[in-house]
Amino acid sequence: MSALVYDGAAILGRHLQRIRHAPAILVMTQTMPIVFLLFFGYVFGGALAMPGTEYRAYLVPGLLVATAANGIMTGMFTAAQDAHRGVMDRFRTLPMSRAAVPLGQAAADLVTTAVGLVPLMLVGLAMGWRIEGGALEAVGAFGLLLLFRFATTWVGILLGLASRSEEAAGQLGSATFMLPLLSNAYIPTDGMPGWLRTVAEWNPISAVATAVRDLFGNAEGAAAAAAEGAAWPVAHPVAGAVGWSLVLLAVCVPAAVRRYAAPEG
Repeated sequence: MSALVYDGAAILGRHLQRIRHAPAILVMTQTMPIVFLLFFGYVFGGALAMPGTEYRAYLVPGLLVATAANGIMTGMFTAAQDAHRGVMDRFRTLPMSRAAVPLGQAAADLVTTAVGLVPLMLVGLAMGWRIEGGALEAVGAFGLLLLFRFATTWVGILLGLASRSEEAAGQLGSATFMLPLLSNAYIPTDGMPGWLRTVAEWNPISAVATAVRDLFGNAEGAAAAAAEGAAWPVAHPVAGAVGWSLVLLAVCVPAAVRRYAAPEG
């Protein structure tokens, strides 16, 4: 365990240095949610207003969760880049824990996300969104966002290691942009056709977004997301969000470590 922690910390430092010298991906992934917030909040805010609910109070938690879900894209691209440029082959020749390399990447992504979520929240506060719950619940919401980001990053790492090329990983990663659109991150699901509502509510993003709205005290937004007849993860959002995150970790962490240790297997 000590070797895993030591080696993982070394890889974490390597990725943080990498971001420092090539910040383009970080800037893109952290600024796009702010652009979306301004665009949806001001351009579409009136048209998308929901009865009894301030749309920006609904939108900000959804965008925070959409940002957490972007871990799939960044994890996939970074892992594929290292895998197809021979970096991971060099790591495999070193006497270090096989789990340390993907763990260090996931930990570095978690650190940068924790910092990157703050500007989005500040812009949301400037636009009128408020944290209406207690301090403990707000900390829980932030922790849930990081847990979900950690889980989605492992999904991305697994897909990046399994990708055929760096370009294929980039294309597939860009397609994950659709995932928040198929959820309640931006609009409630109760007005969707039955089959589409079922798909959206079983999307892990929907459970996490509803849980974050609930924990931040945006009660009307949470109620709008978890309307009557909602699927179990949305009707029980905190349990659903934690459950989805743990399932993703339980599946993807060992699979990614095995893929890294035996890339041709």
